[in-house]
Amino acid sequence: MKIECKNLEHIYNKSNPFEKVALKDINLEINLGEFIGIIGHTGSGKSTLAQHLNGLLEPTGGDVLVDGISTKTKVKTDIRKNVGLVFQYPEYQLFEETCYKDIEFGPKNLGLTDKEIKERVEWACDAVGLDVEHMKEKSPFELSGGQKRRVAIAGVLAMEPEVLILDEPTAGLDPRGRDEILDQIAMLHEERKISVVLVSHSMEDIAKYVERMIVMNKGEKAFDGTPKEVFSHYKELESMGLAAPQITYIMHDLQAKGLPVDTNATTIEEAKRSILRALEKQIL
Repeated sequence: MKIECKNLEHIYNKSNPFEKVALKDINLEINLGEFIGIIGHTGSGKSTLAQHLNGLLEPTGGDVLVDGISTKTKVKTDIRKNVGLVFQYPEYQLFEETCYKDIEFGPKNLGLTDKEIKERVEWACDAVGLDVEHMKEKSPFELSGGQKRRVAIAGVLAMEPEVLILDEPTAGLDPRGRDEILDQIAMLHEERKISVVLVSHSMEDIAKYVERMIVMNKGEKAFDGTPKEVFSHYKELESMGLAAPQITYIMHDLQAKGLPVDTNATTIEEAKRSILRALEKQIL
């Protein structure tokens, strides 16, 4: 499955005094199996872009094609079935009286048998680390923020989408909760080979997990490449109000002090290996 944005434009409140251009001439492709991060400062257009990828918003200019189907089509069933979107605030996405009913809502609407629905709910709960039996009686509104995220993600996964879009899935979570959610998403991507689009403001999260980064700035696509390629432009990122991962700054500082380290390192493990190699060379 491929998602294509062709000269995508989105204008809120078009032709009135509150008009705001959110996206300008966006061209990109998302291919099956990719793990992509969309990052940008508040107001950069990243969340608006995410909502176009499953047809929640319709373009005011250009087009978005999901497996060749325009999101401008009146019937979006196939698009929504194959492209799942988890919002930043899951309490807006949960509505049933129990977590189990919330998770099974999507599969029920696909006309599946009771056996198939049960299997999908159990698999989705297992994928995000939820106890399926506990979810049968538990109200989603009694859960912590991290648990709500898991239920919201499970509800989307139960539809078995080919593409999973997550808009700031770790917002407001403590470091442990953030790592647990992102580790499970990464494992899901690896095991199920689904495409994942992670919208985030955290450069550290993006650097650790994604294979490709799209940087949004003032409604435009500023950069599109691997984390190493994008972070090499860390000075330009700063001018957009974004900071590269701390590792990037540390490695550049070490190199400036004469230690021959790899300034393209984007994770702690990469940095550690590079620093150890550089120190060994100096000792020898």
